[in-house]
Amino acid sequence: MMDLQEKLASINVMKLAEDMNERGYALMPNLLPAQLCADLIALYPEQAHYRKTVVMERYRFGLGEYKYFGYPLPETIQTIRTHFYQLLAPIANAWMRALNIDTHYPDRHEDFLSICHENGQQKATVLILKYGKGGFNTLHQDLYGDTFFPIQILLFLNEPEQDYTGGEFVLTQQNLRAQSKAIVLKPKRGDVLAFTTNFRPTKGTRGYYRTAMRHGVSEVHSGERHTLGIIFHDATT
Repeated sequence: MMDLQEKLASINVMKLAEDMNERGYALMPNLLPAQLCADLIALYPEQAHYRKTVVMERYRFGLGEYKYFGYPLPETIQTIRTHFYQLLAPIANAWMRALNIDTHYPDRHEDFLSICHENGQQKATVLILKYGKGGFNTLHQDLYGDTFFPIQILLFLNEPEQDYTGGEFVLTQQNLRAQSKAIVLKPKRGDVLAFTTNFRPTKGTRGYYRTAMRHGVSEVHSGERHTLGIIFHDATT
C-alpha cells in the first residue's frame, strides 16, 4: 500500500489537467506496481466481492465478461477511487464552467456519492473486465443515471504482446460538423488511463461546445486481457 500511495502522490496534476483539456484523455504510465496488477486479477474468481456479473454477448455489448464490485470496495480500489476523484474534480468543474452547465462537483468523493444516493443511484459501479480470444467491447458510454461524473479511469492489468495480442483501447470523438475521429491506444500493464465519460469542452470560434466521446475495445487475437474500470458515480441497478 505504501508503494501505491507513493505512486499516486507522484502524479503530475498539471499534465493530467492539460491532457484532459486538450485531448479528453490522459495516460499515466507505470503507475501501478506489477504485484498489485496481479493481485487485482486474482480477485476475479472470488465471487464474494461482486454484486453482479454481465456476460456481454447476451446484451450485444461485445464478447467477454465483467463484474461489478459491491460495497464495501477492497481497500486498494477504494484508495485509488478516492484519490483520483480529488484530482479530477477541479478539472470536471472547469469543464462545467466552460460549457455554462450549472453543476458543481464537491471536493470530497463521499459528498458526491451522497448526491448520487439522494437521486436513487446507490449501487457501486467499479468493475473488472475480462476478455479472451475474440473478445471485444462495442463503443459506449458508462452512464448509470442522471447524476454522473464526466471523467473515469481504467487500470490496465496485463502486458500487451505478452499476455494478449490485439485488444486495443478505442476512443471516438464526435467532431462538430465533421466525421468522428478514432483514437487507438495500447497502454501497458500498470498504466492508468483517465478519459471522458460522456463529453468534454472543445473551444471553437464562438466559445466552447460539447464534444461527445465513446470508448470500446478492439478484438483480442490471443491470450487474456483484464482491466479494472473506476467510475465515480453510482448506479440505479
